[in-house]
Amino acid sequence: MGEAERGESAPRARISFWCSNGHETQPSFAHDAQLPDIWDCPRCGFPAGQDKDSPPDPPRTEPYKTHLAYVRERRSDEDGEAILAEALAKLRGEI
Repeated sequence: MGEAERGESAPRARISFWCSNGHETQPSFAHDAQLPDIWDCPRCGFPAGQDKDSPPDPPRTEPYKTHLAYVRERRSDEDGEAILAEALAKLRGEI
């Protein structure tokens, strides 16, 4: 199926986007399309912008935390001891 069957394609423009690793990608957009501010780099996945000298900052990645680490953020050691004592009392039938 060629242009004869589908009609003429819309006029296009290739726009350059750069990520913080210096990768350039040039997606094609219709001339009358609204251009996005940020485009994902297909090589590294970082956000890319149209300003080569000032690309967007890469996203901050938080280190993996275990469930226990999240619990320790919310509870003090004293709270943990009290909860543990209560749970043990229930298991022993004291409550």
